[in-house]
Amino acid sequence: MPFRETCLMEERIRMLSDYGTGNWSVTELCRRYGVCRDTFYEWRRRRESGDGRWFEDGSHAPLHCPHATADQLKEAILRMRKRFEYMGPRKLLAKLRAEQPEVAWPAASTIGDILKRGGLITPVKRRRRPVGQARPCTEAEAANDEWSTDFKGHFRTLDQRRIDPLTVTDSHSRFLLEVRIVPPTIEGTQPAFAAVFREYGLPRSIRCDNGPPFGSSGAAGLTRLSAWWAKLGIELHFIHPASPQENGRHERMHRTLKHQTSCPPAANAVQQQARFNAFRRHYNEERPHEALGQQPPAVLYTPSLRPMPRRIEDPWYDADHQVRRVRSTGEIRWRGENVFVSEALRGELVGIAELETGDHVVRFCDLDIGLLDRRARFRRFAPPREGLREPAAPQVSTIIPVRNVDNQPG
Repeated sequence: MPFRETCLMEERIRMLSDYGTGNWSVTELCRRYGVCRDTFYEWRRRRESGDGRWFEDGSHAPLHCPHATADQLKEAILRMRKRFEYMGPRKLLAKLRAEQPEVAWPAASTIGDILKRGGLITPVKRRRRPVGQARPCTEAEAANDEWSTDFKGHFRTLDQRRIDPLTVTDSHSRFLLEVRIVPPTIEGTQPAFAAVFREYGLPRSIRCDNGPPFGSSGAAGLTRLSAWWAKLGIELHFIHPASPQENGRHERMHRTLKHQTSCPPAANAVQQQARFNAFRRHYNEERPHEALGQQPPAVLYTPSLRPMPRRIEDPWYDADHQVRRVRSTGEIRWRGENVFVSEALRGELVGIAELETGDHVVRFCDLDIGLLDRRARFRRFAPPREGLREPAAPQVSTIIPVRNVDNQPG
């Protein structure tokens, strides 16, 4: 108890003790202790009431607040929270307004106070505000302009089965296209993407990290999976190494996914996949998204107008290109020699165009993947990454900026 409050209580006890001796009048006691007569009579009344703690300060809270939230509104808020236990005050307010727009619901801050008093919010440690990132996510202007994909960190179910959830989202609408347990390999991932492409069509581009099964350290960062994307006419947006903030929208979804589906994990893989399926429906159709004005992603998402083709044609190159098919060893035949290009392009056609310098640029679809010098040595190019600040490399292609992997990190 603070020292000042202790002194005040002791003064009240002495004042009423002095009054009990009969040696002091009320006026003299009030002058001596610096209080008014009404205050004296109030403390005397409290002592005579028989309260053993009469000398302590009572609550100063008002007995009635005319602006207090009605009990029926509080009950409705608590019921909504129990229906959607992972939603915070702002999302609950959006759901309440959507279901009963005619009701004057309290502010989100008031809803937060009601949830705290109802014991439905667990206090968490305040997070330190993150430092601003130099390379934020790019803006997607329409649905299917860009999809984001990644593997959420693996974990194990109660039967010790390893779970690797592949996730795919639309960057514009935040629509969760897929959450599927698959092996983190090209063989495991490609059929899952084929199913998504058949259901929703093809995106204009895909944002992913530069590790397997999406990217590699080979020519243009391609794997057989990303080469298949390029062959389908999908642009590749590789983020920079160790830069998850460049896929921050997707990483934030992973945090929600982990909290609602794997803490704790399910008993086995079948039950865990059922949780993922239920989460995807909830995330897309019920959960308001703050970046979308508290609308669920399904309101904004529409399937792509580019269907998945039944047959994927070989890439086409201009007439000034020489065409070679990459062998099973990753090599092409060039000027009587076998030149290694990329294992990711086994069986694919590449185009080779001569430059003014006498060197030849090697292309796959619309990607410059490397350079053949006059000695028939192949120098692979690094993955194209937007915003990469490095010494400018010679411009050898009119398709995309070309960077040599030997002259830059990654």
